[in-house]
Amino acid sequence: MTATRVSPVDTDLTWRTGDSRAAGQALEFATSPHGPYTLLQYLPPDRTTFHHRDLIPHTTFYYRLRPYYGLASRPVAVDLPRYRQSEDDRPWARPRTTGRPDPDPAATGTAAAAPDQVKAAVRAADGIEFHWSDRSTDEQGFLLEDRPRGAGAWRVVAVVGPDIDTVGLTTLPDERHARYRIRAFRHGPSSDVVHRTTGTG
Repeated sequence: MTATRVSPVDTDLTWRTGDSRAAGQALEFATSPHGPYTLLQYLPPDRTTFHHRDLIPHTTFYYRLRPYYGLASRPVAVDLPRYRQSEDDRPWARPRTTGRPDPDPAATGTAAAAPDQVKAAVRAADGIEFHWSDRSTDEQGFLLEDRPRGAGAWRVVAVVGPDIDTVGLTTLPDERHARYRIRAFRHGPSSDVVHRTTGTG
């Protein structure tokens, strides 16, 4: 990975594609050489560039990539109604465990570990509750991914911890008509760390 400052507060990151078995890449940054690191964005496995813009002036930013592995569930289609009574309190959106563990779990990354029995329930004019069967033994978490109608690629829209099997999503306008899926994932080893110091904004 390389980091090139293209303006006082903008940095371009470039890298070579990594493991072809990876489901995607987690791009992370920190402002200290030893972290803590913060997720910047989940990226598809073939992505090799990122533009980090409008950074804090006179600050050193450290970057690294971590591949992640795991198979996704079958997708479910959701079409939110045009009109529906909304609500301010959303207890259904809280990530939680509601079901029993799978009696025959498998290692994350194998076909048998992909989440199963994904269900999507409309809870508000802009809200969907997702539930799935957790079939993996060693996941680091679950990714909720969507592909809005007309979009060509899947993207990560929510992340929850291990052993969770229910979570709600407050949708954006383009997510009202979309396909959704759940992925149990594990991170791979980190790339080398690169850094760049910003100038005057």
